[in-house]
Amino acid sequence: MHQQPSANANSIDLHAPALYLSRELAALEFNFRVLAMARDASVPLLERLRYLGIVANNLDEFFEVRVAMLKHHHAFGSAAPGPDGLPSGELLGRIRHRALDLVAEQFAAWNEQVDLLADEKIHILTRKQWTARQRRWLQGYFEHEVLPVLSPLGLDPSHPFPRILNKTLNIAVVLKGRDAFGHEGHMALVRAPRSLPRIIRIPAEVCGDGDHFVFLAEMLQAFADMMFPGFKVVGSYQFRVTRNSELIVEEAEIANLALALSEELVGRGYARPVRLEIASDCPKAITAMLIQNFQLEEADVYRCDGPVNIIRAGLMYDWIDRPELKYPRFNPQLPAALESTRNKFDLISQRDILLHHPYQSFAAVIDLLRQATADPQVLAIKQTLYRAGEDTPLVDLLVEAARHGKDVTVVIELRARFDEEANIRLATRLQEAGVQVVYGVVGFKTHAKMMLIVRREGDVLRRYVHLSTGNYHQANSRMYTDIGLMTANEDIGEDLHKVFQQLSGLGPMIKLKRLLHSPFTLYPSVMAKIERETAHAQAGRPARIVAKLNALNESHVIEALYRASQAGVEIDLIIRGACTLRPGLPGISERIRVRSIIGRFLEHSRVYWFANDGEPELYCASADWMERNLMRRIEVAFPILDPELATRVFEETLANGLADNTQAWLLGDDGRYVRAEPGTQAPYSAQSRLLERFCP
Repeated sequence: MHQQPSANANSIDLHAPALYLSRELAALEFNFRVLAMARDASVPLLERLRYLGIVANNLDEFFEVRVAMLKHHHAFGSAAPGPDGLPSGELLGRIRHRALDLVAEQFAAWNEQVDLLADEKIHILTRKQWTARQRRWLQGYFEHEVLPVLSPLGLDPSHPFPRILNKTLNIAVVLKGRDAFGHEGHMALVRAPRSLPRIIRIPAEVCGDGDHFVFLAEMLQAFADMMFPGFKVVGSYQFRVTRNSELIVEEAEIANLALALSEELVGRGYARPVRLEIASDCPKAITAMLIQNFQLEEADVYRCDGPVNIIRAGLMYDWIDRPELKYPRFNPQLPAALESTRNKFDLISQRDILLHHPYQSFAAVIDLLRQATADPQVLAIKQTLYRAGEDTPLVDLLVEAARHGKDVTVVIELRARFDEEANIRLATRLQEAGVQVVYGVVGFKTHAKMMLIVRREGDVLRRYVHLSTGNYHQANSRMYTDIGLMTANEDIGEDLHKVFQQLSGLGPMIKLKRLLHSPFTLYPSVMAKIERETAHAQAGRPARIVAKLNALNESHVIEALYRASQAGVEIDLIIRGACTLRPGLPGISERIRVRSIIGRFLEHSRVYWFANDGEPELYCASADWMERNLMRRIEVAFPILDPELATRVFEETLANGLADNTQAWLLGDDGRYVRAEPGTQAPYSAQSRLLERFCP
C-alpha cells in the first residue's frame, strides 16, 4: 500500500550539513569494503593478495589527488566546506584518523596473508628468514644485477638531500665510520631505480619445493654494507613519498594542450609531497629528518608494518600458476545473434544488440570496427577514447581504416587522470596515420563512450552506433561490469552525429531527440525525472527510482532524492564507491536504501530507472551523479528503447544487484557500511548468477 509522506516534511531544511556525508571520508570507506575482500576466507588466496594491491593503489590515488588538493586549498585558505559543512582542517584530521585505521588493517591483512601463502608453499621471505644458500644466491644477484645500477648518496653539505620521485622505493641508511677523505659518515640514501624489479623470484634449485620471493627493499637493506664499504651500517629503513599528482593546466590560455600537458607531466613526479610512508621500526630522529626535508608534518607520516610498496605484491599473481588459488577462469561469449551472423551491419539494422561485459565478450565491439574498417561501403568512423590501453586492437583498426581512405575522427581525452602520457602517445600515433585527432572541448573532459560508423547503403547514408557505460579498453572489459548498446536507430544516430560535430567543430547548442547530454541536458533531465516521480507519489500513485552508479555526491540531486523520499517515492541506489547521501533518516530518507556491491568484478555500469507511473524509462550512461560528471564533462546517457532489452538491463543490473545478500554492503545513516547476510534466505551473489547464466 502506498505510504503517505510525513506531515512535517516541508519544515526540514534539506540543505543542513548534517544530512550530507563527506566525499573524502566516503571514498575511504569504499577501501574498507575492498579490504574486506582481502580478508574473506571464501575468496581464493591469490585473489585476496590482488585486493590488497587494489587498496594500496586506491590509497595512492586518494592522497595524490583528493588529499593533495584539500591540503593545497587549506594552506591558501581557499578550501570552502562542501555540503557536509566540515572545515578543511577538521576534515583533514578525520581523514588522518580513518586512514590510520585503514593502514593498520591493511598491514594486518598483509601479515595474515604471508602466513597463509606460506602454508601453500608460496613464501615471501624477509632477510631474517633466508637460509645460508638463499643468502649466497641473493648476494650474488645483488652484486651482479642490482649494485651496478645503484647510485647511493651520502648526505653532507656537498651532497644535499636529493629530489625523490613520487611513489618510488627508497632506503635511509644510518652509517658509522669515515670515508676515504676522512669525512664522518652519518646518513645516506639509496634510491631504487625504476629499471630494477621490485620483487625477485628465487630459482627452485636454490629453494627447493614451492615459490620463493624477496622484495627488492629487503635486498637493499640486507646488503647495504656492500654499497658503503668501510662503514658500519647501523640501521636501514624503507620509505616512500606520495606527491600531489593533479595536473593544473589553464586550457583557455594555451595554444597546444598536448604540448602543455607533456611539459606539465615532466614535473608531476616532483610536485609537493603529501604523505610519507615509512617502516614501522624507523627511529624518531630519522623520521624527523625526512619530515623536515619533505616539508611535511607528523600527521602526514604513515608507518608500515611490512613493505612500504605493498602494491608490488600484485606482480606475483601473474607469476604463480596455481589455478586453485584464483577465481575459476571464465569464457565470455558473443551474443548468439552476433556469433551466427557474418555481416554485423545487416543484423544491427534489424535489431538493437545489448552487450553485458564481462559476461559477454568485448570482441563484439572489435569485430564491428574490424568489419567497418574492411567494408568499402563504410565512409567514416568517429570514436571517443578516454582510457583505451596501449596494447589494443582498436587503435590498429582505426589506423588501418584511415589508411584505407576512410574519414576517421578520434576524440582523445588527454586529461584522463594517470593515463595522460599514454593518451599523448596514442594521439601521436593516430595523427601520423592520418586520423583526425581532436582533444574535445576546453574546460570539459570528454568522458562519453561512443562510436559512430557512417555507411552508404544504396542511395542513403546510414549510421551505426555503439554506446557504452565503460571505456574502449579490452583488458578492463574482462574485469569491469559495463553495458554496451549497438543500434541503427535513426534518432540516436542523428543525435550522436550532432555530439561529434560539437566536439570537433566547437558548434553551438544542439537539441537532441533521444540522448541526454552533459553538461547540457543530462543534469536537468535527471532532476526532472526525479521530480516527476515525486509528483506521482504526491498524487497517490506508486513511484520508484532505482539507480546504479559508481558514486553519488551532487548535492542538488541528493536534495531532490530526499524530497522524493519525503513524498513517498521508494528509492534503491546501488553505488559502488563514494556516496554522500545519508539513507534511513526519519522524515527525510527512510524510503532510500543504499548498497554497494564489491565482488570479483569492478561494478562500473551506470543505469538509471524511473517507474514513470507504469511506463518506465531506463537509461545507461557514462556519467555518475557527481558534480563533475553532470556539470564539467562531456557525458552521454542513452535510452534502451527495445522493451525486451530494457527488461534485460533492469533484471541483470538492478534487480540482480538488489537481490545480492553475500557481496552487498548496506549503508547506514552514520556513513558506515554493514555487509549483507543471507539470514534465512539462500545465499545469492549477483555476479556469480550472471557468470552461471552467460559463462557456464
